Amino acid sequence: MIYTPGGTAGYASTQDAQRQRGLMSQGLTFHRKTFTRIAAGTAITLALTLAPVLILTFAPSGADWGKLSDVSQVYAAFLSAVAVLGVAAALVYQARQTALAHAESARVFHRELMTMTLNDPTFMVCWAPNFTAFSIEEARQIIFTNLIVSEWFSQYQLHQLNDDAILELFLSHFRGEVARKHWEISRGSRRQLHTTQGDLRGMKFVSIVDKAFTQAVTEGPAIPASAYFAPGR
Repeated sequence: MIYTPGGTAGYASTQDAQRQRGLMSQGLTFHRKTFTRIAAGTAITLALTLAPVLILTFAPSGADWGKLSDVSQVYAAFLSAVAVLGVAAALVYQARQTALAHAESARVFHRELMTMTLNDPTFMVCWAPNFTAFSIEEARQIIFTNLIVSEWFSQYQLHQLNDDAILELFLSHFRGEVARKHWEISRGSRRQLHTTQGDLRGMKFVSIVDKAFTQAVTEGPAIPASAYFAPGR
């Protein structure tokens, strides 16, 4: 994509809007699933609760009431165990959703900072000196590439892209010169960050991208940026 003033901000805004719609859709799906789980749990609980009552109601007159009492106690214990497991599962799921929401908020803030840097290159010196071997134009290209990779990572974290999809995306991505430059200087820091955070899915993402990078390099040299377009067009 050719950079124009305000163009990157527009792109980021579009991506953020799409992300918000994705989160809203995910939220609706979550509520539907939650309703289904509650309905199923209610039905099971009702069945388990009424079972002893039905047994006592329709038991024959000569039934062993001691055994029936034992049955009721077993049902009560089982019902309590089911309730505890249900609450535990709900808490774990809620914690996971909260963690994903917080991580996405952090990524949105990071994208905003990167967009500001692209729109005003004087901000580049506010970051770590990672681009000393590149011109300002090359550095801006790498920063924009980082936005693309970060977007794919967000989709991977939200399970919108699976392992095979990520591999195919990056096999194509790494045909380009700038894509390879970006990964060469960022792969180490990404892996270290995910390792430090204990983010297993993030570490897996880096491993898949590394696999695509190695395969792309093995298949041949990258297409230089100057060869992306036909001369004179």
